[in-house]
Amino acid sequence: MSQVTSALVKDLRERTGLGMMECKRALVEAGADIDKAIEELRKSSGMKAAKKAGRTAADGLVSVKVDGGFGVVVEINSETDFVARDEGFQGFVQTVVDAAFDSKQTDMAALMSGELESLREALVQKIGENISPRRVSNIDAAVVGGYVHSNNRIAVIVGLSGGDEALAKDVAMHVAAVNPAVVSSDQMSPEVVAAEKEIYAAQARESGKPEEIIEKMIAGRVSKFLKESSLVDQPFVKDPDVTVGKLVKAAGAEVISFVRYEVGEGIEVEEVDFAAEVAAQVKGAS
Repeated sequence: MSQVTSALVKDLRERTGLGMMECKRALVEAGADIDKAIEELRKSSGMKAAKKAGRTAADGLVSVKVDGGFGVVVEINSETDFVARDEGFQGFVQTVVDAAFDSKQTDMAALMSGELESLREALVQKIGENISPRRVSNIDAAVVGGYVHSNNRIAVIVGLSGGDEALAKDVAMHVAAVNPAVVSSDQMSPEVVAAEKEIYAAQARESGKPEEIIEKMIAGRVSKFLKESSLVDQPFVKDPDVTVGKLVKAAGAEVISFVRYEVGEGIEVEEVDFAAEVAAQVKGAS
């Protein structure tokens, strides 16, 4: 029997998208003949996962786990919201968030190695959709609170220097609703500020006012932008008469950090024009 080398396993993985152990087993059974291994995998359910791997998984769930001064948030993607409501998928998400909490791992690829990847592959076989564990983050602080919106599509964890978990959860709820960019204005990227200034400058100069007035207009608009984008300067969603910063300060605390995940944000979903696609196929066949 020919030897099944790591290079051969790697080649089969790249050609099928299947897991390492599944590829190795197929090669052993095929006597290290990669073409035969692929043929046999195509006959089995194993290739179902490979065929689905190319599809965009932009739906799914987010989840948090918080205990004391530590919290974790994960996003696991599926192709459809139908699968996101599946009990098996939801159970898998819970398993991943538990593992992320226990290991304090923030590298999703490392987290998914071993048993979790086997569970993922088995779930893909069962439901017939691509399942993509996308990202994981955690916060370690004196106090950590978490909040998951009722549709499980937005999740937030917040770390405070003091106060209690209920306060941290309230702040997390605010972050979920308002989506601030940073904790405080001094954390805003200089590149972002510069881009905003450029936009405001172009708008202000259209007014035809003197340059010194224009500079004041730009400064005022940038200041407003920073306040609206900074968590501590935003009016608290449950009591707009007080800012989040003042709310937290009244409890003898300050906001250390936050992480906000929204399902599918930043994922580009290819829109297919099926009518155009069919027309092109008909034209090509004529």
